[in-house]
Amino acid sequence: MADIKYYDVIQKPVITEKSMDIMGDKKYTFLVHTEATKSQIKEAVEKMFSGTKVASVNTMNLEGKNKRRGMVYGKTAKTKKAIVQLTEDSADIEIFEGL
Repeated sequence: MADIKYYDVIQKPVITEKSMDIMGDKKYTFLVHTEATKSQIKEAVEKMFSGTKVASVNTMNLEGKNKRRGMVYGKTAKTKKAIVQLTEDSADIEIFEGL
């Protein structure tokens, strides 16, 4: 397993209708490093966004999709998504404000 620093764990936020609906419950969705553990994701969110306290982390591994270009078949890269639940007294994450 690679030595992953906290700033390498979170790659980008996921902005979809479903992820926007659950933001009212203080749940935020991120694409994360494929080898990151739940404790590493929790540490990264708490360090990167000041004033946040993570209650729980749910992760899901997504397989790559089959793609075709002409006669050549291939797959896209595997990804990992994390849904982070913040505590009630936690501050909101600023990057999702105004969306």
